[in-house]
Amino acid sequence: MLTIAEAAQHPAHVVGAETHRLAVHGVAGMLIPAAFEEAYYRHANLPEQLGRLFRSVNPARIDEDLLEPLTDQAQNLIRTSFLVDDAVQVFYRALGNARLASGELHTRRPGDQRAQTARVAPPGTAALHAVKRLWAQDWTFEAVLNRLDRAGSVALEARPTLVLAGPPGKLDPACAAALGVEAALVGPDGLVGLP
Repeated sequence: MLTIAEAAQHPAHVVGAETHRLAVHGVAGMLIPAAFEEAYYRHANLPEQLGRLFRSVNPARIDEDLLEPLTDQAQNLIRTSFLVDDAVQVFYRALGNARLASGELHTRRPGDQRAQTARVAPPGTAALHAVKRLWAQDWTFEAVLNRLDRAGSVALEARPTLVLAGPPGKLDPACAAALGVEAALVGPDGLVGLP
């Protein structure tokens, strides 16, 4: 786990281009590397469980009535599976180091505006739940159907996750114009996104 400033020392294709833009503007927060999500899937045996769950889906002839309840089950699997204790402790320490262990925060993917919110108290369990709810969004009916249409598979690659202080920001055209960017998300405490 890295602060946004630390994450910006890594290539944009690893941490997300937005992470670099946020670091330039001094936005505080942290980045959960894709490897952390990948380890969560692996340790919870999620690839095998999800593979079994979606076994009956034929990508060449998708039955949407069959697919919808499967996506609900998949989201539940993501939200309710457990992280190994060492990973949880790493997450809690990183929250503390990034000064995100208490108060309101939100999680989202770099370059994406969809967020999950939490009001956090130490050690940070609510933040962990927000991260898992965000990861579960990859298994909504629309997301799975899109992957089936595009790639012929429900499989996906792990991606980095941002954890930012305060509520999700709202699009602010004036701020975007001032910064010379297409979109800027501004919350009550200032800039929180440049997707």
